[in-house]
Order: sequence, then C-alpha cells, then structure tokens
Amino acid sequence: MAKALFLVASLLALGNVFFIHAAFPPSLIVDMAKTVMDNYCSPEKLVGMKEAIEAAGSNTEVLNIPDAESLAKVLSSGVQTTVSDPRLQISYEPHYVSVVPPKMPPLPPEQLIAVLQTSIKLDILEGNIGYMRIDHILGEEVADKVGPLLLDLVWNKILPTSALIFDLRYTGSGDVSGIPYIVSYFIEAEPVIHIDSIYDRPSNTTTKLFSMSTLLGERYGIAKPLIILTSKNTKGIAEDVAYCLKNLKRATIVGEKTAGGSVKVDKIKVGDTDFYVTLPTAKSVNPITGSSWEVTGVTPDVEVIAEDALATAIKIVNLRAQVPAIIEGSATLIADNYAFEDIGANVAEKLKELQAKGEYSMVVSKSNLEAKLSADLKTLSGDKSLKTASNTPALPPMDYSPEMFIELIKVSFHTDVFENNIGYLRFDMFGDFEEVKAIAQIIVEHVWNKVVGTDAMIIDLRNNLGGPTTAIAGFCSYFFDADKQIVLDKLYDRPSGTTTELLTLPELTGTRYGSKKSLIILTSGATAGAAEEFVYIMKKLGRAMIVGETTAGSSHPPKTFQVGETEVFLSIPTIHSDTAAGPAWEGAGIAPHIPVPADAALETAKGIFNKHFAGQK
Repeated sequence: MAKALFLVASLLALGNVFFIHAAFPPSLIVDMAKTVMDNYCSPEKLVGMKEAIEAAGSNTEVLNIPDAESLAKVLSSGVQTTVSDPRLQISYEPHYVSVVPPKMPPLPPEQLIAVLQTSIKLDILEGNIGYMRIDHILGEEVADKVGPLLLDLVWNKILPTSALIFDLRYTGSGDVSGIPYIVSYFIEAEPVIHIDSIYDRPSNTTTKLFSMSTLLGERYGIAKPLIILTSKNTKGIAEDVAYCLKNLKRATIVGEKTAGGSVKVDKIKVGDTDFYVTLPTAKSVNPITGSSWEVTGVTPDVEVIAEDALATAIKIVNLRAQVPAIIEGSATLIADNYAFEDIGANVAEKLKELQAKGEYSMVVSKSNLEAKLSADLKTLSGDKSLKTASNTPALPPMDYSPEMFIELIKVSFHTDVFENNIGYLRFDMFGDFEEVKAIAQIIVEHVWNKVVGTDAMIIDLRNNLGGPTTAIAGFCSYFFDADKQIVLDKLYDRPSGTTTELLTLPELTGTRYGSKKSLIILTSGATAGAAEEFVYIMKKLGRAMIVGETTAGSSHPPKTFQVGETEVFLSIPTIHSDTAAGPAWEGAGIAPHIPVPADAALETAKGIFNKHFAGQK
C-alpha cells in the first residue's frame, strides 16, 4: 500500500515543480496510474494502487508544467524508480500512429526463398559444426506457411551436423508461439514437457507452453551439442528461447548477458490525450526456476564479449568432441593401474556409465572437465588422491652450498628437549631417499644429534603432508636395532603386479635411537601419504604410541599418466600396503591409540612421558 501511494503521490507532486505554460487536471495522472494498474504484468508490485488512485482522484490541484514532453520524461523516471522496472515508460506523442504488423502476403516460392535466405544465415563450419543465425523468431502462423521451405533450405542441411551453434546475438524480435517450435526440435518427442508459462495481465490469464510431440521434419535430438550465442542486444522471445533451453540443460549459453526485455510490450493511449504508457503486459515464468529472465536478462554459462562468442563456442564444441575418448581413456588407465584392482575396475565402469548418461555433455572448458572428472573420481573411489593432475615438469635440482643446506635444514626441522630429557622432532614433509642420502650427514649433525641422546622422543607429524616414500625404510631403521633386519611393510605395485618387502637398513648415518626407548607420534587429520605409511608401520610393529587424530587416509604417492594423446593427465595411486592381515591405511586413515584434538596432542604426549618418568623416580 505504501509503495502504491508513493507512486501516485509522486506522479502528482512531480508536476508541481514547473511554472504555468499549460494546465493538466489531476485526472490525467489518475488515468495513467489506472493504466499501469490494469495492464502491468506484475500486479504484485502495485499492491494498494486502487486505494491510492481513489485518494488521488479527489485532488483538484492543477498541474503546472512547461510542456507535455517534459512532464512525460519526469513521470517516466518516477514510475521506473518506484516500480523498479526500466521497461515502463510514459511518452507524449501527438502524431503517434499505431503500427499493426502486416500479415505475410501470399508469395511465390522464389520470393519466399529470397526472404528466408535473407533472414536466416546458415553455414557448416570446420569439424561438421552447424551455424545458424536467426534475427527474428517466427510465430506459428508464419512457420506453418514457410515450414516446408525452411525444411529444405535450412533444417535438412543442419540435421547431419555433429553440433550446432545457434546465434541469437542479433535477435530482438519474435512471436511467443514460436518458442515451443524451436525448443521442441532440441528435445525428445515424449514425454511432453511444460517449458514456459506466459501470464497476460489485461486478461488475467496464464497460458502454459508445452513441447510439441509432432514436428515437421526430424528433431536435432538431445545428444549433439547445442551452443546458443547471446549479446546485450538479444531481446524478448530470443531471451525466452535461450532461458528455456538453458534450464532444460539442453543448451550452453555463450556470450553476453541479454537485454532483459519482455515477451510482450504494449503502448496504451491514456484516455483522449496524446500521452501513452508503454509497459510489459505479459511475463514469462519458467516452470523449472519459478522465475523469469525479464528485466535481469539471461546470464551466460560462459561469459565473453559478443565478438568472441563464436570462437569460444567452437572451442567448446571441439572439446566436447574429445570428451568420450578422454573418459574412455581415463577409465582404462584406472582399471589397469589403480592400486586396488577391484576398486579400479568399479570406478572405470561407473565412469563410463556417467559418460553414457550425458554427465559430461555440458563441459565448457578443459579446467571445467578436469574439475568434474576429479570430483567424480573422488566420489566413485573414496580416494582423494585419484584425480586429474597438471603435467608441470620437475624443476632442475638446485645447486646448494653446504651453508645453504644447513640453513634449509634448520628451517625444515624443529627440535627441542623437554624436562625429563624428552626429545621433540617435527618435520612437515618427507624427502626423496637419494636427496636425503646426499645430505644425511648434515641432517645428523644439525638435527638428529640434538635428540638422539634423549630418554624418550615425541615425533610431531601433525602437519606432515607426506612426500616420497623412498626414505621411509631409512627413517624407520633409526628406531630399530641393527642386529636383525625387520620387514616393515609389503608393498604391492599394481602396474607390474609385483610385491616387494620394505626392510630396515643394516647401515645408517649417525647413531640409532634403538628399539628400547619410548616413542610417541603425534598425528592429525592433515597427516597424509608418506607420513601415514611411517605411522602405519610404527603402530603395526608396536614400536610407537600414536596420540592425536585419525590421519587423512590418503595413499602412497600417485603416478601421473597422460590420457591418450590429450592434454589431460591423471594422478593415480598405483601402490598399496600389505592387506593380507586386513585393510591398510589407504582411504581409511590410522586411528590413534589415544584420540585427542590435534592441538592438544603435544601436551598430552608430554604428560604421558612425565608421568612415566615420575613413576620411575
């Protein structure tokens, strides 16, 4: 009510800012307001308008204005601001003549052909990509007349293409009855689908638009890619077509956000005056979204400037042509190489099923494809390490001086000795064996020797994200004795089908910690990969107490595989720990002996050791 009162009051008040040149009675403003109230397509925005008009009708004040055109401009601004709709306009046009769209006269075939060839642009692009540009959406009546010619001259040439780019960048007009025709050619005949609802305000009726089960000629079908190009000049019925096909997930919209027009705009004369109210008298309500493209426009799936839309669309079509082979190749790589054979076979089969169901039919870029593929692989396998990967080449090894190595090691490792001679060692990444071997003496001197003489040790892996597992055997060996070699783990390599034993090393740089002194390992949900393998071994062999949170449940370091000759790469875990005695840590993580929040793990471990040593005194 308040908004409607403001609307009418503002219309009346706006006229009073001018001095006398011509006089208009308040009834003119009241008539304008009634025109809006009776015809505007969204009456919910005008609640209370009737009461506001009745109140305004008793106002006998004369509007003093300099001229009618100025008044019309000011009133337009006021109405648009109040209703928040730029389509609503008031104009003063003493010489306006209503234009009735001419009906198509009977034309000989040769003239019809010329008309169609001028209004519809058709091309077959490289790669058997169809291109069709239509600048006016034909209605049912015209379509019935020219249908057979459209079939011969346009549609039958489009049908054999592998994909279609439908250019609506220049389409600013059309007929509502043409919407079901266009949409139906790109969806299945059955079942009939409710594709749009058109509410007509003057008649207060809603017309539901349904797909058509019978069409002239063949349908383009649902499998072949359909790209619709849009621009800021795409308007009205063309917006409706794009919006319907987008929400049916049948088309990808590429280009600019559309104009935000209307399915129907009328210009209505105000009484016997030369003032006119132009306003949308009907609106589209999409049955899928429950909303409309009007005013706001249709937002593209891929937003680029209109001039780049065609080139972008061609790239999308070419990418989609590669997708089946990429999915098939990915499935084969996973089935042949994933560490757990049964899981790999199941993931491969499910992945191919997703492709067959069209789950990858709407990808718009390589990054979009990779993101979806990664998400699907994680969902199907439960393994976050099975994903797409970049093929970034490894950096060449750095030529560090001994002094640089020392500084690097000081940053990478943190050591301390707490009360009761409890050692503390933290590092957040495992290194490759060959790299570690080359600097082992430096690590021993600047890190290991600080804690090797303690009576118990806390190893903090709460922030250790993993790394290569090649140094695991060497690191584990420091916590066992040299008198006998111990099998730490058995590793199964899927690509080669071989199992190897991970053994303690007979010779090490520096002094062993040995098997007798107590050891606590701190873990968190971030502890992953190689760190988990170390924790798994030490827990399985009863060599350490684990305090903290269940680890990430990651995997042994994956290998990178190229999918065929494409630029898509997969990260696939190919090795798993011995599962003969039950599930290993991959995918499940390692549960601690003493579960506590990660940030409380260190104090808990210190408390355990302090209590232990206090009992010995």
